[in-house]
Amino acid sequence: MNTIVFTGGGTAGHVMPSLPLMAAFADRGWSVAYIGSKSGPEAELVQSRGHPFHTIAAGKLRRYVSLENLVDVFRVAKGIAQAWRLLGRLAPAVVFSKGGFVSFPVVLAARLRRIPVVAHESDLTPGLANRMSLPFVTALCTTFALTNVTDRAKAIVHTGTPLRADLIAGDADRGRAYLGATANQSVLVVVGGSLGAEAINRVVRDALPALTGWFVAHVCGPGRRIEAADVAGVYRQLEFVGAEWGDVLAAADVVVSRAGANTLYELVALRKPHVLVPLSRRASRGDQIENAAYAEANGWSKVIQEEALTAEALVEAVVQVVANADTWRQRMATAGFGDGTSALLEVIARYARVGVNTSVK
Repeated sequence: MNTIVFTGGGTAGHVMPSLPLMAAFADRGWSVAYIGSKSGPEAELVQSRGHPFHTIAAGKLRRYVSLENLVDVFRVAKGIAQAWRLLGRLAPAVVFSKGGFVSFPVVLAARLRRIPVVAHESDLTPGLANRMSLPFVTALCTTFALTNVTDRAKAIVHTGTPLRADLIAGDADRGRAYLGATANQSVLVVVGGSLGAEAINRVVRDALPALTGWFVAHVCGPGRRIEAADVAGVYRQLEFVGAEWGDVLAAADVVVSRAGANTLYELVALRKPHVLVPLSRRASRGDQIENAAYAEANGWSKVIQEEALTAEALVEAVVQVVANADTWRQRMATAGFGDGTSALLEVIARYARVGVNTSVK
């Protein structure tokens, strides 16, 4: 039986796009395994789908001077040794890397074992882990055609991003039933995210009195729910949405979200009118600001910078998007975003040490 190893982690964005690919390979009779970190969300996401999960040590790969960087050098070295042993035992035909700090030791170990690596970059500019991994990667796939990769000696393939089946099959009626919204209510879905969620969470709660006529579904993040804040038929807090996420998105008339590349791609692919609030450079390397600027320039997204985010600005943006919803949808329809699963399967087939059946079952 052929084997493929997936790696990536640190945030859900480094894991979620791999899930449709893992399912596709498993359906084709491949053995699927995942190498991740102990502290990230990848263990729960992967193991809940029945795939073997292995952990290795990994450094954080900080972009600033810190004594922890010295300690992390030894963590990375340990992770490379652990990945070397795991890859020797698993003997994969190919490794697929989605980035994140845990991926670098796996990619380097795969190179040392002469195992081809196909990596995927979600953002317009590669993250630190992918930049470090690039010299050891066989091919790099990108979400956006304009992704800026300096090492053009590598095979660069624009594939888009895999979309999960639950997103594609989302049902608005099921989503409204899950949320508790009636058929005649407009639904606003607000996603605070796991990083810097408080800025959005605070503002959306302040904006509730002005959002008359809306049912507000607020995905506020684990541990960020305020007791007694829910109002039946008007406002509901959810710390996390799992399998129902596709239905919730289908029910949404407007979405307010951070500007992570995977989220942006999904919203545009589903032609869902939305407002983006990118993480500021104080909390990130600026990738979300770049993603949001790209989307705004193409006419897909209304953008509010975090520094300008107020209850009044949020309500004004939502009203503007609603008034021009058809125009937003038409613009997103021209983006050409779709399910990138098949395209990625074809790339992996090209570079794997054995053939891959990419036919759709």
